[in-house]
Amino acid sequence: MPKLPTISGREAVTAFSRAGWSCVRQRGSHMILIRPGSLASLSVPDHKELAKGTLRALIRAAGLTLEEFVALLD
Repeated sequence: MPKLPTISGREAVTAFSRAGWSCVRQRGSHMILIRPGSLASLSVPDHKELAKGTLRALIRAAGLTLEEFVALLD
């Protein structure tokens, strides 16, 4: 099992966009992502470094495993 990477909010949005999510709006420091056919949305903070718990919750909400997410970063 790979370790949870330390990434920025923008890097996370790039990885989620490779998984089919798209950024529809940004209000303040939070980017809102949606995926067609999904009822859920993701609210990714635009910070230099995402907290580990926040990133883990976003990955879980997106329906991805940690391994799948790390593969999307490359």
